[in-house]
Amino acid sequence: MVNVYCYSRCTTCKKALKWLNDHNINHVVIDIKDDHPDEDTLRKLHKTSELPLKKFFNTSGQLYREMELSKKLKDMSDDEMFTLLASDGMLVKRPLLYTDDKVLVGFKEEEWSTVLEG
Repeated sequence: MVNVYCYSRCTTCKKALKWLNDHNINHVVIDIKDDHPDEDTLRKLHKTSELPLKKFFNTSGQLYREMELSKKLKDMSDDEMFTLLASDGMLVKRPLLYTDDKVLVGFKEEEWSTVLEG
């Protein structure tokens, strides 16, 4: 099953969901603001993704900028970053798509096509 953390007002999320619908890929949408991933979920998704943890941050988000995280992340431990990400879904890059063995952070049509359609 394809699960996608999205924010309803995010245009990138809307494009991603349209792409999934257009390609007839069944999916479950999870509201990242109201039902954001907890720390355990983030740790599992991070491990599966094999991406640097910093890629999970929504660097263009208002909260990220307000907290001046661009200056602080480099001095934070992974544990601190996981705790921070789990504290507010608006800090997490979206859309965040996952299956049992795949994780995609952000929407890049070519990447989604390769991973989801083979």
